[in-house]
Amino acid sequence: MNCGSGNNSIGEECGVFGVWAPGEDVARMTYFGIYALQHRGQQSAGIATADGTNIMVYKDMGLVSQVFNDQVFSSMRGDVAVGHVRYATTGADVWRNAQPALAGTADGALALAHNGNLTNTTQLNQWIAEAELYDRAMANDDTPDAQVVIDTLKRGRRLDAAGTIDEETLPTERQDTDTSLLTELLGHTEYLQNRFQPAVPATTEPETIATSDSTVVTGHGVENTDELFAPPLIDPAKRLLPQLTGAFSLAFMDEQHLYAARDPHGLRPLVLGRLYNGWCVASETASLDLVGAQFVREIDPGELVAIGSDGVKSYRFADPTPHGCVFEYVYVSRPDTRIAGRSVLQARQAMGEALARAYPVDADLVIATPDSGTPAAVGYARASGIPFGVGLVKNSYVGRTFIQPSQTMRKQGIRLKLNPIREVISGRRLVVIDDSIVRGNTQQQVVRMLREAGATEVHVRISSPPVTWPCFFGIDFPTRAELAAANMSVEQVCAAIGADSLGYLSEEDMVAATGQAESALCTACFTGRYPIPIPAGTPVPGTPGAVLMAGVSGE
Repeated sequence: MNCGSGNNSIGEECGVFGVWAPGEDVARMTYFGIYALQHRGQQSAGIATADGTNIMVYKDMGLVSQVFNDQVFSSMRGDVAVGHVRYATTGADVWRNAQPALAGTADGALALAHNGNLTNTTQLNQWIAEAELYDRAMANDDTPDAQVVIDTLKRGRRLDAAGTIDEETLPTERQDTDTSLLTELLGHTEYLQNRFQPAVPATTEPETIATSDSTVVTGHGVENTDELFAPPLIDPAKRLLPQLTGAFSLAFMDEQHLYAARDPHGLRPLVLGRLYNGWCVASETASLDLVGAQFVREIDPGELVAIGSDGVKSYRFADPTPHGCVFEYVYVSRPDTRIAGRSVLQARQAMGEALARAYPVDADLVIATPDSGTPAAVGYARASGIPFGVGLVKNSYVGRTFIQPSQTMRKQGIRLKLNPIREVISGRRLVVIDDSIVRGNTQQQVVRMLREAGATEVHVRISSPPVTWPCFFGIDFPTRAELAAANMSVEQVCAAIGADSLGYLSEEDMVAATGQAESALCTACFTGRYPIPIPAGTPVPGTPGAVLMAGVSGE
């Protein structure tokens, strides 16, 4: 995704959608699919369509409704499409980094949309340099066979025009996003075939989940011994995807097929839906609802799916080791989404109820910092018996505070976005529920506004544990030096935001609210326990220019 900005609030990540539906207006359907995912990224939007022969990509900076119109859709025809909404976490917020990304293949083209963040971009750069030199060498009649070329490149050496070893090292790293690197590399099919072996040995036919006239079957199969008739991107994807580290949920396409893949940890969500005459994949079930698709199941960690005229086929490219992002429940996903069978709305309300039991207080009214704190506030009110009220009004048409370029403008942005209702607040003791504290600027401004509106007491309750570690998998928490809870005690954070009291939800209560085992979740932003090692030099997504000075081992 490479979806960076130094921001006060939380960057939600990105959202992906893909559809295969012959005879349908797939561009318009994808528009509504990513419209439902707008909360996951507001910086750019894009859609790619394919008519069986050509792929067309249209993308631009801005919201989905600002980028697309009927004139654009009139030229985007086909049976397959992928779409993307972007929030930048490590790449610049510029047009060239908008998605879907487009790349050529040996037989045509591919377009790819990515939600997540890869941590081995240095290796991706190395492999692309190898692939370019491989293609150049193999185009020369005097070049030795493919394996000799690959062995040479593996040693970090390149070949000259005649195919002989050049003692210079490979080219230096390019400054591209992880998504563009991934997309380009996936197009080097011959290089991938000779460079990497599939991580899981081929043993049986892939499972056909469903065809156009068959009943949906749950679960997925393993590898195919004879992939002569497999969709063209299956073989390169099975070779490349096991080499990636970090988080990725992908929706990608060639001229005739839709593909979906999810990293072995399942860090980012991805679901499969059934249309009347087709199939779709999306980051959230709420997106399926909007386009009228029936939820089938989640794409499993380590699974690759291909969708085309012969139905839906499933392949395994890695063994699953699930560690779904717990912050999807806390903040990122829409409340009307379901994750692992659990309603996000119910999970957030349960977090609020647990917070009320852990941190009771004498107060007159429970209010939320809208919109993300509302479900937990409802739960807190229900468990505490304190009435719930609307004390802050959100202006939905003001840009989110995290897109402002300076700290001064961010603070002003908060005041533009939220306005207290004096008649509700004046003379009352308030419990204010929010989902998390990052730097603390938002909460400081909210507490100040409430006091200026006449609140006699302001008690802040947070429906997640203290955020003390950055995320390297697609959410733009800043460095530890910038995280309030990483550098101050609870009492110090309380004083800094100006509240009368402050309480955080415990890790145990947060996990219990999700309905999942802790071992199946990634809680690294709260605990520092990353499910995979993070190498030194990895960019810190929430702080442009910052990199991890020392590697962090995985669990």
